[in-house]
Amino acid sequence: MSGFNLLHLITKSQPVPLRSCSLPSGACRSKKTWPVSFPQEELRKRLTPKQFHVTQERGTESAFTGEFTYHKDEGIYHCVVCGGPLFSSDSKFDSQSGWPSFFDLLKEESVSLADDFSFGLHRVETTCSQCGAHLGHLFDDGPKPTGKRYCINSASLAFQAAGPAEGGASASSGAATCGKVDL
Repeated sequence: MSGFNLLHLITKSQPVPLRSCSLPSGACRSKKTWPVSFPQEELRKRLTPKQFHVTQERGTESAFTGEFTYHKDEGIYHCVVCGGPLFSSDSKFDSQSGWPSFFDLLKEESVSLADDFSFGLHRVETTCSQCGAHLGHLFDDGPKPTGKRYCINSASLAFQAAGPAEGGASASSGAATCGKVDL
């Protein structure tokens, strides 16, 4: 599949030019410089094979197959590797791309951005700013008010439902309840 066709499939629209210089938190860091790190052996034991592939090997899950693609519960989405808070359900929207999509971050410093030239195209990779786990990509075709679409792999996320005070159940769902992740 050509680069144009792949990008068209991912965005379901015309390709949108990205300017990494205009994006927040765009520092590119190596795995050795993340504030939190884990031995690969520990991660292989703690994460599912899909979670490991996505977060540590910059993989992706197939479109429309992720656990959180159609997820609508209220709460916070965390990094499956380190537990860092990333996105609120308040910013989640259905982009019809096949992956969970968010138009804003929980905190600007939650995610780091880096240029990604894989597949012969220029995209902006999103990683957890605490542990460097690959999350997905950022596109400039999201809804207002930000115009951003954080296209994120479900396998890189754990979900913490809103507590009773916030109007939801207090139980976690997703990978956090499988015993594979301690948040």
